[in-house]
Amino acid sequence: MVVDCGGGTVDLTTRKLLENNKLSEITERTGDFCGGSYVDREFLKFLSRKLGESAINLLRENNYGQMQYMIQQFCRQLKFGFTGNRNDFDLFEFDIEENCPVLKQYCKDDIKEKMEQDDWIIDINFEDLKSMFDPVVGKIIRLIRGQLDSNKDKCSAMFLVGGFSESKYLQMRIKEEFEKLVPPIVVPKQPITAIVRGACEYGLNMSTIVDRTLKYTYGILADRDWIDGDPVSRRKKVRGNVDKIEVFHKFVTRGTNVGVDEEFSKCYTPVRPGQTFLKFSIYITTGLDAKFCDEFGMKLLGTLRIDLPDVHLGLNRNIEFSLIFGKMELVAKARNLQTGKTYNTSLDLDLS
Repeated sequence: MVVDCGGGTVDLTTRKLLENNKLSEITERTGDFCGGSYVDREFLKFLSRKLGESAINLLRENNYGQMQYMIQQFCRQLKFGFTGNRNDFDLFEFDIEENCPVLKQYCKDDIKEKMEQDDWIIDINFEDLKSMFDPVVGKIIRLIRGQLDSNKDKCSAMFLVGGFSESKYLQMRIKEEFEKLVPPIVVPKQPITAIVRGACEYGLNMSTIVDRTLKYTYGILADRDWIDGDPVSRRKKVRGNVDKIEVFHKFVTRGTNVGVDEEFSKCYTPVRPGQTFLKFSIYITTGLDAKFCDEFGMKLLGTLRIDLPDVHLGLNRNIEFSLIFGKMELVAKARNLQTGKTYNTSLDLDLS
């Protein structure tokens, strides 16, 4: 398992090492917005409780650069060195006048009076700092547990990479939770460089990845005959007084393991005899049993339009439509089986 703890997001993937140093993805990639910058947000919430929420909001709106400088000072003085061990921590005096003097003017009078008595010093104790980390670290632990639960086999190693993985407290909490389940929990000497190096190596040899586990269900908007039991509100009539309904025609379901360049195909025909083109609208969803393309969570990924010149053939024109899961992109391809002409377009595979 690789746990990439960045500044904004944390992303997880579990791979199986195959022969010849090939990698197979055996679970869905997961992630959330719980990177290191969210500890900074908790610090701002802490200041809001001390100085007033309106003061922090005004600082953000009018002096964003100075707010960022203050956060950098917090990181340098407190965040980066926090180990989670009480013995390593002494009560810290955070000096507003020194780190962000402009903030003083945004505080309300009663708060100003109190802070002036304290020389604009805010005491940060061990529990205060720990409480800034814990909501973020808790999310990361839940993500790791979810990855382990979705894996049928025992995970043999965990790698923590990305800038936030340098946090000693994060390392300690992850080891406390998972060391018995995954004995080797490894942090490279340069966690950020490890990501860059891995990206470069994959760019030089993209055959390393042999398959992936899909995060989404893929399909297209398609017409089929309306049948009893279908929603009456969705019934539409086409030429010839035929009742049709537009549905989500599923190609491949979320959680399916697909090989690189694996192709999924289905055949379609025009809805109307005189139709001169056919448009395929490709949708994705995290749902497993979606029926319609306007359901919650549906996302239009892209469209592919093809010409249908043989109008004299009426409905007897077969089009083979395919989705091909490439190394870095999804290819939508349509082939007119009468003329042999092929159309295709590349779409974002959404590997994030």
